[in-house]
Amino acid sequence: MLKFSCDYMEGAHPEILSRLSSINFDKNDGYGLDEYCESARENLRKLCCNDHAEVHFLVGGTQTNTVVLDSILRFNEGVLAASTGHINVHEAGAIEAAGHKVIPLKASNGKVDIAAMERLLHLLKTECDVVGWEHYVAPRVLYISFPTEYGSLYTLADLKQLRSICDEYGLYLYADGARLGYGLSSPGCDVTLPELARLCDVFYLGGTKVGALFGEAVVVSNPELTIPRGLIKQRGAMLAKGWLLGVQFDTLLASTTGRFEDTLYYRIARNAVDRALHLCAEMVAKGYEKYIDSPTNQQFFIADNAILPELSQKVAFDSFSAYDETHTVIRFCTSWATTAAQIDALLSLL
Repeated sequence: MLKFSCDYMEGAHPEILSRLSSINFDKNDGYGLDEYCESARENLRKLCCNDHAEVHFLVGGTQTNTVVLDSILRFNEGVLAASTGHINVHEAGAIEAAGHKVIPLKASNGKVDIAAMERLLHLLKTECDVVGWEHYVAPRVLYISFPTEYGSLYTLADLKQLRSICDEYGLYLYADGARLGYGLSSPGCDVTLPELARLCDVFYLGGTKVGALFGEAVVVSNPELTIPRGLIKQRGAMLAKGWLLGVQFDTLLASTTGRFEDTLYYRIARNAVDRALHLCAEMVAKGYEKYIDSPTNQQFFIADNAILPELSQKVAFDSFSAYDETHTVIRFCTSWATTAAQIDALLSLL
């Protein structure tokens, strides 16, 4: 069985496993207060060109989104997100369970419709200035995914426009980077890591889906914000053996040149993107129709329902959504560990 249903089915990159094994019997301070976490923090600050950024290592994506948003939002404040955004669709109401409303926005291929968002914010401000904000959930954060759940990317111009709107309406900009490596390493990306760090108040660099056994690295760029360690603990996102996260990110983010492009994280993410784009080109040549033009590791196609029963017996893929009565949108996901042989096998089967 070939497996292309998601990008976190493998364990971890061999360099991470080797390093974890080499320190297995060392004794380290817990809860992220060890030398490996501190080294990884310094690496990440240098890569972001921000010596004063606050950096935390959390155990997973849902916990990260919950902790970050709960640390920013007050009792009557909510978060704007694309209707297709992960916090609105795939996190079992975690944000709402923490007491904060997710306010869905019109989306196009996973990206927030900027014009629609601006109209909503203008109408809401006009209304609330008259009747009072105490009657409403006040938007305080704009959540975006980079890349989006559809594999699409915000351009640098998009991010600058979103930053401007956030500044106008007093919002913080937060980027979910569960697949950040696959976005920044894409040839279709015109955003650098330092630019993302500068334009976003908070973002995270995902490890679970990009080469680590588990874990996410949160970067707080805005000095006005902080994530209390007590909140990380309370929300179940703090690992007692925190050095297991530190070692992984220290390995992924080490760079002798100080350039993000020279890190292991970037190199293995680029492998996934290159494999995905090769798969896409070959499938199009075979007559498969793309659903959207994704420049990252997620590729979406419109498939005839008649082939799906047989195909699903031989390859694991994601049935993303119905396209019409006789067709389904399916997704193939490559990962940092996907090989050329695996892509060739899939193409041969198709």
